[in-house]
Amino acid sequence: MFARDIREFRAGLTDWFLDNGRVLPWRTDAPRDPYSVFVSEVMLQQTQVATVIDYYQRWMERFPDIAALAAAPENDVLHAWQGLGYYSRARNLHAAAQVIVREHNGVFPREMEQIRALPGVGPYTSAAVATFAFDKPLPPVIANILRVSARLPNYRKPTDTAAGSQHIHAVTLQWQPALEEGGAGMFNEALMELGALVCTPRAPRCSACPVRLFCQAESPEELPVKRPRPKTVELEENCAWIIHDGRVLLEQQTGKRARGLWKLPLHLEPGAGIPLATLTYPFTHHRVHLSVFPGTTPLFLAADQQWFALGELDAIPMSAPHRRALKKLLSSPSLFQ
Repeated sequence: MFARDIREFRAGLTDWFLDNGRVLPWRTDAPRDPYSVFVSEVMLQQTQVATVIDYYQRWMERFPDIAALAAAPENDVLHAWQGLGYYSRARNLHAAAQVIVREHNGVFPREMEQIRALPGVGPYTSAAVATFAFDKPLPPVIANILRVSARLPNYRKPTDTAAGSQHIHAVTLQWQPALEEGGAGMFNEALMELGALVCTPRAPRCSACPVRLFCQAESPEELPVKRPRPKTVELEENCAWIIHDGRVLLEQQTGKRARGLWKLPLHLEPGAGIPLATLTYPFTHHRVHLSVFPGTTPLFLAADQQWFALGELDAIPMSAPHRRALKKLLSSPSLFQ
């Protein structure tokens, strides 16, 4: 695009957004509060908007500002996040709030280097906070924006490579208004909304596109191009159901992904027989088959194991698959005998 075309492109897209953008709880502030931007953008990673809305509203009621989140126990943070998955996001939010309180006097930093230095913050999240909260001309390139940025110039090489990523970022950066012009935050919001509502992954609504005159895509549904996906790996996860005196035995998980969450203990006994409950859940390019077998009460508990009364279980932070398995087990009266 020539400079004049880019200005017309930005104006047309921004006008469309003002008339058609969704009303979302994290868009109520003008300018947007950096904490609300931070929370919403982290929640929206790997999670659809419709799911995030209720979680976001409950989160902001429970942790209304950076200071409240920083002061909260990790167990409360994980419990508030329960059901959103990828719990490292919650732990990083918590850690970032503590860094902001400790190193920035509770004020969200404005400079990209300081934002990027926060725990768990990568290129996308730092750009999102910088542009949506501080109006900086930095495109947060992920999913919806990436799709629009590949289709408009008809970019037909894989975008999930280093070269493809750099190309898309350069294209999107070229569209940004100058810092002194202002309006970058709203433009990038409009670009993201275009991908969400019109330039969708399947069946894009090209006739309704406010910038269709600038689009060069010949077969938009084929874009963006991605490398072949890895083959799905099947995994077995065997756990034990152990209940004694009205209390259920759980063990706390370790590792980067699920540290701090509770789960049904591993079942290590051979010849387990028929499982009491089964379910299947995805994890990256894996499909996990979870089976729960009857277990025996241990003489001694491991360091990561603990008994919980039935009335306590709702308040315990658990991964979603183990929570579903637990509900199945608790719905069967015969398992309490």
